[in-house]
Amino acid sequence: MKIRTKTGLYIAMTLAAMCVVRGAAGQNDKVGRRQPGPVPAGYTKLVFYDEFDGKGLPDASKWSFEEGYLRNGELQYYTKERKENCYQKDGKLYIAARNDSALISGEKRPLTSASILTKGKADWKYCRVEVRAKLPICLGSWPAIWMMPSESTYGKWPKSGEIDIMEHVGYEPEKNHYAIHTEAFNHVRNNGIGSNVFNLTPADFHIYALEWHEDRMEWYLDGRKRFVTKKPQNCTWENWPFDRPFYLILNLAFGGGWGGMKGIDTSLMPLEYAIDYVRVYQ
Repeated sequence: MKIRTKTGLYIAMTLAAMCVVRGAAGQNDKVGRRQPGPVPAGYTKLVFYDEFDGKGLPDASKWSFEEGYLRNGELQYYTKERKENCYQKDGKLYIAARNDSALISGEKRPLTSASILTKGKADWKYCRVEVRAKLPICLGSWPAIWMMPSESTYGKWPKSGEIDIMEHVGYEPEKNHYAIHTEAFNHVRNNGIGSNVFNLTPADFHIYALEWHEDRMEWYLDGRKRFVTKKPQNCTWENWPFDRPFYLILNLAFGGGWGGMKGIDTSLMPLEYAIDYVRVYQ
């Protein structure tokens, strides 16, 4: 969720076609799957999962909430345990960004959204993280699936690392972005390690996955490997701090240094980021 600079293609046409995800149906949208499927090849056990089969707020034993105006100059106020911004329904989790001028802690918050995380509840080192989700699309939208270190062993960001499993900005609707951030390689130094791949149907459900191995990281889209980065031969904490447990974050930002780079459009709000499931294997 750090700032990067990219340019998009056919923005206006794609935005007009897709606009915003508000419960569009998918092939596998029916509720009925209540247990995860087989463990993927190369892994032996499912260590964390949430099928979002409940109602109301997500399971508090698995997820907590960030709160406030937090980073990147983003416009949304992340709310804590507010059902208008984060709720389960029909076997899915919805994170909703709203232009609702909510009164929170005695102050008006023009735009609200949610960010949930497993910090203090679950974390992993070397694993496969798999999230099936569909994305909102709007100028200003910035949904993400990412990981941060449970302890700042090597220091504050970016010293202890960051793993971006998937980021998407509304002005580049046809692209998914993957990245890692370290002290030696990050966007501030203009030498970040990452990639972007085409996804022409982001408003449909897709499976976004990361396989984090001791010597490399691999990003997958719908089971197809799309990007790999390897541990440097001259490995130090500055260029590969990924030897400690990380926790998972799901959030929907709006505006900010990257999400708002080409402007924003609040007329399409509310926006919904739909998550079908989260599964972690080791």
